[in-house]
Amino acid sequence: MPSRSIGAPFRFAEAEPLFRGARSIYEKALGAGHPEVAKSLASLGTLYKEQGRFREAEPLYLQSIGIVEGALGANDAQMALPVASLAALYATQGRYREAEPLFTRALAIQEKTRGPHHPAVSTTLNELGELYRTQARWAEAEPLYRRSLAIRERVFGPDSSSVAVVLANLGLLDFDRGRYADAESAFKRALAIDDRPPGREHPDVATDLSNLGDVYRVQRRYAEAEPLYRRALGIRERTLGSDHAKVATSLNNLAVLYQYQGRFAEAEPLFRRTLGVLERSLGPDHPNVAFTLNNLAEVYKAQGRYAAAVPLYPRAIAIAEKRLGPDHPTLAALLDNYAVVLRGAKRDAEALEVEERARDIRTRHAQQNPRR
Repeated sequence: MPSRSIGAPFRFAEAEPLFRGARSIYEKALGAGHPEVAKSLASLGTLYKEQGRFREAEPLYLQSIGIVEGALGANDAQMALPVASLAALYATQGRYREAEPLFTRALAIQEKTRGPHHPAVSTTLNELGELYRTQARWAEAEPLYRRSLAIRERVFGPDSSSVAVVLANLGLLDFDRGRYADAESAFKRALAIDDRPPGREHPDVATDLSNLGDVYRVQRRYAEAEPLYRRALGIRERTLGSDHAKVATSLNNLAVLYQYQGRFAEAEPLFRRTLGVLERSLGPDHPNVAFTLNNLAEVYKAQGRYAAAVPLYPRAIAIAEKRLGPDHPTLAALLDNYAVVLRGAKRDAEALEVEERARDIRTRHAQQNPRR
């Protein structure tokens, strides 16, 4: 989730030399292996992560972990921060299998060294819950979110911005499960907390607006959704820059809204712009690239342009299988969409094989994640 330490709008260009300067000072005064150097490396890594500079962030987190382990030991309280930060980086990149053991390790360190009700424990619980939600492991995600929320309400009060973060994630969990009334309530409470001076231009407000817009969109409340999406896009472009992954999210949301209304001529260029921003900011194999390829293909399908839609799906499916896993429901949804396009292109035999694969995935997922 976005850090609030830099301010809104984020002043990345000004912050970077300060972090670099702090690192240099600590190295000269204390030595390259001192824990304070590790902290400065992790801070610089987080700055890069917030800008989508993932390749630059990863070695800084790894170096930070190495320093702490060498100076203080593998289970010291200070180890939790760089370990959790590296996990969050991997999760952002869709590297979920690498992220999970790191989050679990960070949580164990925090609970042992700080106690089960510390705010740092709440943060890692929330992030691990988000990792599970992203993988559709809903039954595992919900108790982590609720425990995280209880800690924050107890420590910071019910109107804290940190409470809004967990409320938003609980709303996303309800949204994923089709519990739209519960999701709307959670998103509205989060927005009421965040959308107050001086934070009205903060990217977290854009996230709340986008989430609420999604609830309205799936219920066909299009006139209510569009101004929320537009305000969210404006906030993100002003605070994060035009090539940030969150800007791509807002572009995609607006494009999907137009797609749902049959406004294909307006949707297509937005999807293409979304795809370009994502490939530059997150890399060509991120799950969001797969989702955008699917969305663009759906626009082509709706217009009967099957020849344009078909070649987009193999890449989207390969990304989803690699990043989300072979039993993820999103992979099944992509396969279903591909099958429809194949049938439209008169390739029925191929479509039948794809449909059977999608059914097998859903069966396995339902067995592993029974709905309540």
